Amino acid sequence: MKFRIIVFLLSLSSICNAQVLRKRTTLLMGSRFDITIVDKDSLSAENNIDTIIAEISRIEFLISDWKPSSQVSEINRQAGEKPVKVDKELFELTKRALNLSKITDGAFDISFAAMDKIWKFDGSMTEMPTPEAIKKSVEKVGYKNIILDSLNSTIFLKVKGMKIGFGALGEGYAADKCRDMMLKKGIKAGIVNGSGDMSTWGKNPNGKNWTIGLTNPFHKDKLFAAVPLHNSAVVTSGSYEKFVMFNGKRYAHIINPVTGYPATGLCSVTVLGPNAELANGFSTSIMVLGKKAGLKFINNFPEFRCIMFGDDGKVILSKNLSKKTVNRWKQML
Repeated sequence: MKFRIIVFLLSLSSICNAQVLRKRTTLLMGSRFDITIVDKDSLSAENNIDTIIAEISRIEFLISDWKPSSQVSEINRQAGEKPVKVDKELFELTKRALNLSKITDGAFDISFAAMDKIWKFDGSMTEMPTPEAIKKSVEKVGYKNIILDSLNSTIFLKVKGMKIGFGALGEGYAADKCRDMMLKKGIKAGIVNGSGDMSTWGKNPNGKNWTIGLTNPFHKDKLFAAVPLHNSAVVTSGSYEKFVMFNGKRYAHIINPVTGYPATGLCSVTVLGPNAELANGFSTSIMVLGKKAGLKFINNFPEFRCIMFGDDGKVILSKNLSKKTVNRWKQML
């Protein structure tokens, strides 16, 4: 689960150096999107927000697995039958997702969409599913059964009943695409926040970096730190609101696509880096990998920084994020 990150903004009517800041909240891709633009005037800012919304809607119709007319839905319908020709954009997104699956040894897997939903996190579960049911729940999940043909731009799911879905990458991908689009248009600052998948660029009209507040998962009414961002992305994955307890052990709502068991050991992972698509994939993967393997994994990517909260309340930092920096962020609250 991704969590909405608090953004400290100026007043919506703020004007500085002939720039205005405008913000709009809307529902896209089944999630809340908060779009913020810094522009020369209000009309231009609102028009650019309209452009961003149109782009996110376009991406949604391309990658959605819940819209019957989308290419992803057609891929899923033809699972075990035949390859499906897709747009280059979708092919490349799938290719990157498969690479992420490989480097995480399946901790991330876009074929998770075929997983049976045997775990309930709404308070209705009274006992754990049987080992047999858990094993069966992931029998149609497996990125190695996704075949890409770059020459013909086709995607084929080898097993009938397999499905792919971009719920774990789509919002971050859309946020990054919109940021790049605005930069090409000459819009020098803004934020696209898709349900916690946040891409930022430029600075506030007052010339300062954007600042986001990270929630403390053990005190949800308090913030852990205020993080300054400049031309970067941030994503938080966590399980501190959706989990179950059995025999004194906490099971997160994020499921390991390899084993079918919920992730354990971490209750929150925040990843900061150059793009939201990878930050999302990394944060989800680290939740599944756990503290030790997750830390080893993220330390292979020096462009990304990570803050993990263990179930035991301990805070774990990637090697490129010092305690001194985090303490400075805490003091900014």
